[in-house]
Amino acid sequence: MFRSLNIMEKDEFEKIVQQGISLIPEKFRRLMENVDIVIEDYPNQEQLRKTHLSGNQTLFGLYEGVPKTNRGTNYANVLPDKITIFQKPIENFSPDFRAMEKLVADTIWHEIAHHFGLSEKEIRQRNV
Repeated sequence: MFRSLNIMEKDEFEKIVQQGISLIPEKFRRLMENVDIVIEDYPNQEQLRKTHLSGNQTLFGLYEGVPKTNRGTNYANVLPDKITIFQKPIENFSPDFRAMEKLVADTIWHEIAHHFGLSEKEIRQRNV
């Protein structure tokens, strides 16, 4: 059961992430290839370095891999792409449980869009 946004157990948060994944239309989930979705408490230094975030920005999720639009005929025998959802920044940013559910779902959509080849700019334009 949900206790507090700042002390949520990993398995409770995993359920929210699974719920967010289930909101992705089946036609897109079916097209996702060679991608894992994982949960970490916080981004590590390498992940933060890759994003070039400014000091006042927070990282809720990160896509690492080769977007489907960049996969050629030689794309084979590679490790899965990885979408990481960062639990603690999401908990800390969310004023309540419903807001956290929405932020998780939005983050999953955002990172899956990168998997399908959309740039940060393209994602932001479509969300406006």
